[in-house]
Amino acid sequence: MSAAEIQKSCKAAMQKCVDFLKEELRGVRTGQASPGLVDHIRIEVVSYGSTMPLRELAAISCPEPVTIVVKPFDPGTIKDIEKGLQSSDLGITPASDGKIIRLPIPPLSGERRQQLAGQVRKMGEEQKVAIRNVRRDANRKIESSQKESVLSEDEADTAKDSIQKLIKGVESEIDKLVKEKSKEIEQD
Repeated sequence: MSAAEIQKSCKAAMQKCVDFLKEELRGVRTGQASPGLVDHIRIEVVSYGSTMPLRELAAISCPEPVTIVVKPFDPGTIKDIEKGLQSSDLGITPASDGKIIRLPIPPLSGERRQQLAGQVRKMGEEQKVAIRNVRRDANRKIESSQKESVLSEDEADTAKDSIQKLIKGVESEIDKLVKEKSKEIEQD
């Protein structure tokens, strides 16, 4: 495998880690309502005989900064959606009028804000570990290519340096995402 191919696959794998973190952070609650809080929640729909993400079952909007409104596409699924939201780890009690479900977002306590900020930092650390594992795997591929005489020693060193620069950039992007989300949580 050439150095360019190794670097390309390494960069793609690291980008997947960053994208995963962005998706995870969307689901972390702040003091403001956001469709990202609930759109990923999996709802078991008995009449369909399957489990589906909420975003496939309903339109999700935030008409007010402290309320999420869920309007099912199929009115027959409203009980299943309500039950799924109730059993989720959101800690918010849904209020249904038979046609739409409202989720009032209560303000966060100082202690809960600290817990959520800690959770965000932990998520960031997990993704940093993941990108370090990607780097380790890429470095192993470089070393095996060097042993197979596909890469010279200089090419291998250059490739390792380039991957190290790449990981520094990705780590700083992760730090920035974590810092922004922590600030958002502590701001309200």
